[in-house]
Amino acid sequence: MDSSAALESSHSEPKLILIFSGKRKSGKDYVTDFIQDRLGEDVCGVVRLSAPLKQAYAQEHGLDAEQLASSGPYKELYRADMIRWGEARRLRDPGFFCRLATRGAHQPVWVVSDARRMSDLRWFWNNFPEQTRCVRVQSREETRRRRGWIFTPGVDDAESECGLDTGVDYHWIIMNEADAPSLDDQLRPILALAAEAASQ
Repeated sequence: MDSSAALESSHSEPKLILIFSGKRKSGKDYVTDFIQDRLGEDVCGVVRLSAPLKQAYAQEHGLDAEQLASSGPYKELYRADMIRWGEARRLRDPGFFCRLATRGAHQPVWVVSDARRMSDLRWFWNNFPEQTRCVRVQSREETRRRRGWIFTPGVDDAESECGLDTGVDYHWIIMNEADAPSLDDQLRPILALAAEAASQ
């Protein structure tokens, strides 16, 4: 079965794909969960590209997949090695984790919560050129530190954190800060587009 046939057999065609990127502790999950709450789970599915990576890494290394999926200290012990392992897998097959992550997606709106590399965006652009929109979530460093972020060499200066800092023409930039406009206000055009797409 070729890749396009495999794609068609694994999920229904989405009407809109919102791809989110941002630094660690910028609040990507918070923002994407907020969108799903507003649209409802029957309309909006959250796709986490890191989920199949963590599951495959845990299986191959005999680790606890549930703890790797959490935001606790267990994941941080393995983060750098998991990044290296994931990069090696992507070099062999750039779309590997994107295909796994979207396999069960069936809603009309997909929210990809954790794009990290240009290869992630290219996969969606190539397979869903009309549906894909890119959103950046930003927070100040001091805000991220208050949320528990600590600069880690080999992680925060690697492609997995910096690969989408430049070179992407974002459709929207969301400021996830207490002194920024409310998320309701910032996300209003995104939610309106999603509702319109889902109704088609």
